[in-house]
Amino acid sequence: MDEYEIVERVKDRYRTGSIKADYNFLLNDTTIISDISYERSYEHNPSISKRVIGYVIDHRTDFVTNLEFPVLQWDFISSPYLYKIGYVIRGISPLGPAPLPNLKYIIYSITGITLYEFKDKLVIELVDLDVVANNLNLPKIVSSVLGSKLLSENNMIEDGLYEINKQMRSQKLFAGYTWDDANDIVFRYFDKNERELSKEVLKISEAYERIFRPYRIVYNTKTWQPVLL
Repeated sequence: MDEYEIVERVKDRYRTGSIKADYNFLLNDTTIISDISYERSYEHNPSISKRVIGYVIDHRTDFVTNLEFPVLQWDFISSPYLYKIGYVIRGISPLGPAPLPNLKYIIYSITGITLYEFKDKLVIELVDLDVVANNLNLPKIVSSVLGSKLLSENNMIEDGLYEINKQMRSQKLFAGYTWDDANDIVFRYFDKNERELSKEVLKISEAYERIFRPYRIVYNTKTWQPVLL
């Protein structure tokens, strides 16, 4: 199943109203199930964790920036990466109770709520977890924070996750800006109409493409055909 087929599968779940809000899992047989269904299935069949190849995040938004830069808006990279390499997060997590060793894709799906020009648009952006993690220096950061902690423990403290996110976001990878500063600039440009930031936004956009390498399709939710945003 290639990237196009995965995105089309997510789109079809929207078209039929089958996708659930917030968090979903893509299995290796192309089935998409909610995080609640996944946890229930895991109780009876723990091997389902090895069948998960994609993590599908569903959002509604009132901001253009969220549609233009999905990954920059919602940080769902570090937690899935930790699950892939053998950790689980102690306490409640939509990623479930077990590592996800075959997790490969993070898929962001976003629709507009009240934005008139975007209310009939569905943006789906897919990224390869390994590619993004390497470009964000996550292997090095995780090692520096968690040290030689045994993966067989299958848990980590919340403070560890906080520190990993802090270090990841503090890197100036976006045309010399940190994650949060870049996010602020694109928000001011798209949603506050500060057009004098156009050159900075272009540089940040180029960095965004280089770091996340997103596979992106925008659909019209009336015709379900690809369109421009």
